[in-house]
Order: sequence, then structure tokens, then C-alpha cells
Amino acid sequence: MALLAVDAVEKRFGGLPAVDGVTFGVDEGEILAVVGPNGAGKSTLLKTIGGLERPSAGTVTLAGERVDGLAPHQARRRGIATVMQTPLAFGSMTTLENVVLGAMFGGAGGVVAEPEAIRRAQEALAFVGLEGRADQPVASLNLHQQRFLEMAKALAGRPRLLLVDEVMAGLNDAELAASVRIVRSARDTLGMTIIWVEHVMQAVMRLAERVIVLNFGRTLAEGEPEAVMRHPDVIDAYLGEGHDA
Repeated sequence: MALLAVDAVEKRFGGLPAVDGVTFGVDEGEILAVVGPNGAGKSTLLKTIGGLERPSAGTVTLAGERVDGLAPHQARRRGIATVMQTPLAFGSMTTLENVVLGAMFGGAGGVVAEPEAIRRAQEALAFVGLEGRADQPVASLNLHQQRFLEMAKALAGRPRLLLVDEVMAGLNDAELAASVRIVRSARDTLGMTIIWVEHVMQAVMRLAERVIVLNFGRTLAEGEPEAVMRHPDVIDAYLGEGHDA
């Protein structure tokens, strides 16, 4: 049974479609990758699911409940957390304090008491390998650590559905491997369902169980990674003739 159902979703800006009638489902516990060329509508699609954009048409349903058009904090209360590529932390606070806020106000079931929020935040920092940075200011973190911090903030709210937008861009091999482990463990250890927008095809092939390719806001192909990456239309539109899957 699908946890998430996206049905004919559109998002238009000034009449131009960024997302144009996209339909798919995501099963409980699945890792779904959304890929495609720049401007294909991937991030906009993620934002319509997570409450950062209101769809122009169509519906988004989580566990049988309509969630399209909710504000971001309302989506979080329904169990949907979004991790964007650009970190959005409070620079005047420590790493731990940032994650405590995610634990306290960013999950389902209402506000979490401070002692429990601190415990969840410490667990989330350990999960992403930042426990040694808990008392340090956010400004002391490099870019990939700040992205891991964003992941910890989301995980501390214990979402049911985790939306991840290109957090692996620009990482070296060790950082990429750590990111793959975090995403996989969020599913395998924490039981989360994941929709993941990504350009790093090495990570997609290692991690995703199913891939959707968008092009000009529409679904170009969908299926298992190996088959999708060999699809002639995907090669023409996204990967290029020299690609060898």
C-alpha cells in the first residue's frame, strides 16, 4: 500500500508549468530518487509535497489524508520533513540548539518537552556523525557538515516521510559515502520513507530502489535504476550519448 500518493500535481509560475501533471506513489519504507536535468521541476515537486509550495492543481495524500496546500509547519506535524540543499540554520546558536528546535517543534504529536527534545537531538547528531560538534557554533561547520546538520534537524522530528533535495552535491568520495549511509540508515534503522532529489548518479545507483526522471515538469521514465538509466529518452534528455550505465 502506498504511503504517499501524488495525483496529477501541477505547479505553475506566471502560467508556465514547473511541474506538469505528475502522478506517482511511494510505498512505506521505499527510497525513491527523482532525477532529471536542471529546470526539470524536481525541487518544485518536492516543495509541493513538503508544504513549501502550494500546487496549482492535483492532490497529495499521505496515508489517506490530503496534505496538499498545507503550510510547512503543518506538513511537519503530519510527519513530512524536508531537507533542502541550502542549509538554513540559526547561526547564533550551537549545533545542538538548532537540532533541539527541530525535535521540539518539528514533529508530529505537538510540542516535545525540552528534556526529551535534547535527548532526541543528541541521538540525531550522533546518527549523522556530528555528536562531537554539539556545543560548537554553526559557523564552525563546513558545508557538508551543515548539510548533515539539516538532516539531523529533520530526523530529530521523527518524520514518517523524509524529503531530501540534492544534499550530496559537491561532496568528496568520503562525504558522499557518509551521506549514502545516513539516507539508507534513516530507512533501515529509523523506518522512514524517503523521496530524494539527486544529480549524483553514483549515489542514485547505489541507494535508490526506484527512480523517476522528470523533464520539462513531466514524467519521462519511471522504474528500477538500471532500466531507467538505459532508457533511450533518458539518455537523450539527461545523461547524454556518452553515458554508460
